[in-house]
Amino acid sequence: MTWYQGVACFFAGMFLANVVPHFVHGASGDRFPTPFAHPPGRGLSSPMVNVLWALLNLVLGVILFRVGRVSSGTEQQIVFFAGIALLSIQLSIGFQKRQRA
Repeated sequence: MTWYQGVACFFAGMFLANVVPHFVHGASGDRFPTPFAHPPGRGLSSPMVNVLWALLNLVLGVILFRVGRVSSGTEQQIVFFAGIALLSIQLSIGFQKRQRA
């Protein structure tokens, strides 16, 4: 695995993990934070913005998945999973703090 494939695998995991909360909230008609909210990442964006943000994350994630050749080896899959795990854990901690406030 080349260095750029490793980077692509890691970010593919991050982008694809980010699809889930935005798509679910958007498709359910719920407002949810996005980078486009005011303030970014803290304010709530409309369901349509969340669905569009999820779809953009999906497209970027699939492109990076292919560039990283995630399906071609165990090393790539471990790096891909690390991207998913890191973003998912980071988001769970961040949203837990936000809900307590």
